[in-house]
Amino acid sequence: MTPVQEQSVPLILQGEDLVAKSKTGSGKTIAFGIGLLQNLDVKDFNIQFLVICPTRELSEQVASELRKLARSEHNVKIVTIYGGDSFANQKRSLEKGAHIVVGTPGRLIDHISKESIDLSHIKILVLDEADRMLDMGFFDDISYIKTKLPNKLQILLFSATYPENIKKLVSSMMRNPKTVTIDEDNEKFLKQYLCEVNEKNKYETLKTILYSYRPDSVIIFCNTKIEVEEITHRLYSDGFDAEFFHGGLEQNIRNEMLLMFANRSIPILITTNLAARGIDIKNISLVINYDIPHDPEVYMHRVGRTARAGDEGVSISLYDEKSMNHLNAVKELIKTDIEELDIKELTYSSKNPIQAKFITLHLLAGKKDKIRAGDIVGTFIKTLGLDKDSIGNIDILQKDSYVAIKKECFDKKISKIKEINMKAKRVRIFVL
Repeated sequence: MTPVQEQSVPLILQGEDLVAKSKTGSGKTIAFGIGLLQNLDVKDFNIQFLVICPTRELSEQVASELRKLARSEHNVKIVTIYGGDSFANQKRSLEKGAHIVVGTPGRLIDHISKESIDLSHIKILVLDEADRMLDMGFFDDISYIKTKLPNKLQILLFSATYPENIKKLVSSMMRNPKTVTIDEDNEKFLKQYLCEVNEKNKYETLKTILYSYRPDSVIIFCNTKIEVEEITHRLYSDGFDAEFFHGGLEQNIRNEMLLMFANRSIPILITTNLAARGIDIKNISLVINYDIPHDPEVYMHRVGRTARAGDEGVSISLYDEKSMNHLNAVKELIKTDIEELDIKELTYSSKNPIQAKFITLHLLAGKKDKIRAGDIVGTFIKTLGLDKDSIGNIDILQKDSYVAIKKECFDKKISKIKEINMKAKRVRIFVL
């Protein structure tokens, strides 16, 4: 177990209200997931547990982790509820019964107002990434949802930080909660650098860093959507495999973007603070702050995308005179020196733009079609002539599956295939 799991799980199983402070990526989802499943009555299809998250992405991620944990139990139903998805489809799923609901505050209130969700049997309420929810202005929404829950209720609050508004929420909603605080020293895993730039050389400095480090997976953070798209288009025009990710994209596109980034089909993701929290993608070796964030705590969440679970990582933050106030606020918060990086000292052997190492294929079949990873691997080996080592990540959702294959193994024959036989049926297949 990770430290937050080791300290939290016994308290959760004892029925205590809990406030747990630990950085993102420390295993909080599994900590409360174990607590939920140990208290689950599989035969009771009333909603027993409610998990509230700040964003759609985090809701999906939490639901996915809970489903993995629940594999040993038969027929555990987990429903996600958030904006940007069909209200009618969510309503139909709820009508069929659910054990666990994971959702965002706004859409939960929509269902409450239309009486399409019954929260009268909730045993445990989980507030995940509570600090971010309050930063987004959800205090009143969470308080309102709490009034619709039973009085006898266990509340679990998980947060990366513990600002004043969290203290207010705790005092208004929780009864004598136990506290778990994990202050993990990440310095031995994370190397942080600062790089001074001016407006004229900022983009070229970014390219020099990419040429030098040549990461398989890198996130570049900007402060605005406009700048995110501008940097993406410039990198793409210069031959880099890069995509942008921000709240202006449709939800299905955002989901596919994250899948492709996790699959290494997108090596460079340029984003706003949307990706600073709520995504858990392994082996991100480099984070670049193209802009210094205005909120110093956001800096911590951004660089927390790398050096996770004991892996090493590097963060490089570009700054100029205009951003010095924000940079000083960051230094005050983290209370550690950040080494200066001299761009002139960086060396590189190639100016070839970074390219993806995998291609992602989208299959229109998933769990509802009884598709398993073994079915996909067997079919790809037999039908496409691939070997096992050429197949990367496989993500199987309810109605879709996504498969990464090495780019070097992707040929004209595979690119022309529109359908594939799998489990005695024709399955449509697309290249993302």
